[in-house]
Amino acid sequence: MSERSPAPGGLELVQALVNTLDIESGTDSLDTVEGRSRFALTEDELPRARELRESLRAALLAHAGHPPHREVTPLTRLLAQAPLYVAVDERDGSARLTPAGEGTLHARVAAAVAEALTAGTWGRLKACEAVTCHWAYYDRSPAGRGRWCSMAVCGARAKMRRYRAKEA
Repeated sequence: MSERSPAPGGLELVQALVNTLDIESGTDSLDTVEGRSRFALTEDELPRARELRESLRAALLAHAGHPPHREVTPLTRLLAQAPLYVAVDERDGSARLTPAGEGTLHARVAAAVAEALTAGTWGRLKACEAVTCHWAYYDRSPAGRGRWCSMAVCGARAKMRRYRAKEA
């Protein structure tokens, strides 16, 4: 959907996961082997991955000032199950939160959110306000008030609807 550039750092993983579902067409790339392999998922892990995706979408809608799109499991509860540890680079002393063990999708997402919190970028990852879209995008606008994944598509549709409503 979006012509915007990917989110920075680990948020690109979050953005990519949320955008595995095209709400307008109903196409879910997690239904494909290629889509699952992108996130190192087995078919058995799909229900939890989809639950995580929709909880993330609800958080991104909240970042944009919108209510959740539907009832979801609280993201806090899902990420609380994701063990992380502090990894310190012995060469330069830098540190980062890293998924423990195998690095499940939940742990990788938790690490990405933690990185974004530290960088101050978490609140800029949003979901498009268009109910037929809710695509994740990184808001690079100076004021941080972006509303749509794409001005050319969702933004133009919203503006046209408002215009037609005013004219009617």
